[in-house]
Amino acid sequence: MQREEKITVGISVGDLNGIGGELIIKTFNDLRFLEFCTPVIFASSKYFSFLKKHFKSEIRFNAINNLGGIVHGKLNVYNIWREPVDIKFGQEDPKTGKYAIKSFQSATKALKDKAIDVLVTAPIHKHNVQSEEFKFPGHTDYLNQELDGESLMFMVTEQLKVGLLTDHIPVKDVSEHLSDDLIDKKISSMHQSLVQDFGIRKPKIAVLGVNPHTGDNGVIGKEDDEILKPALSRIREEGKLVFGPYSADSFFGSSAYKNFDAVLAMYHDQGLIPFKTLSFGQGVNFTAGLNRIRTSPDHGTAFEIAGKGVADNNSFKEAIFMAIQIYKNRSLYAELTENQLRKKA
Repeated sequence: MQREEKITVGISVGDLNGIGGELIIKTFNDLRFLEFCTPVIFASSKYFSFLKKHFKSEIRFNAINNLGGIVHGKLNVYNIWREPVDIKFGQEDPKTGKYAIKSFQSATKALKDKAIDVLVTAPIHKHNVQSEEFKFPGHTDYLNQELDGESLMFMVTEQLKVGLLTDHIPVKDVSEHLSDDLIDKKISSMHQSLVQDFGIRKPKIAVLGVNPHTGDNGVIGKEDDEILKPALSRIREEGKLVFGPYSADSFFGSSAYKNFDAVLAMYHDQGLIPFKTLSFGQGVNFTAGLNRIRTSPDHGTAFEIAGKGVADNNSFKEAIFMAIQIYKNRSLYAELTENQLRKKA
């Protein structure tokens, strides 16, 4: 970076009736965050003033009307709307969903344009955000459309990393989505992310089976034998350390996951139930495989506690820390690989 070393962290506010605003207020009440990053909140100064008053915070912010006005060492609030919004904590409301997407899309554009270095997204409510302009089941699918690369939903902590072959699709459709091409893409994205984003030189990846007991030799489904096993065998021949498929029911309870750098689950709940059981409140949802960095906390809008001042911001803080660390790791990786190419030339 040519500018000051502090990494610019863009933050989309999520559903305005959820806990996103509270997470932001609680996090940046700690002024130490401003020592190593420059936050930019994509919202409005009126909304942020409302949050300050509601949560009785003394937090100070710098209101800006364009991204050229970002000031390092301050909490910047970028005005992307000016009208007041009626906030009713805990209520599902498509109106606040529209503002959540307005924040997210504006932040994504800034990420694409390199006006911010990384993006951290507060939780959205998937039903509230649906409209003619936004027909995606979540952040990841939109980012996959807008950015370069093949996205991988990657749930991560220092000790446990779980990626998903398929994410927001019904369980009944999982087997229809299994293919050599998808398996190749997801394992390739996971492998590359472990190398460049987490500094693991020769990552070991475990793959879970799609059926109970990985199909029991075809008795409980043929997908593991006919699709998954041949694909993994071929990928191993290419030099990647990929193992499995493993029976998912005992893999986490037996602590087998500790022998690997990451785990690829076949579908959403197969991966997220054990991940959140082992890491809830400390985990981060990282969209790997793309040319820009986005993270988010490992939970949703929590309407049931919104506005009460009791939300736990640990996962949100971890999302910021991880986005910054991944940015640094990628920069170092790019520098090292560039130097290696120069030596070979």
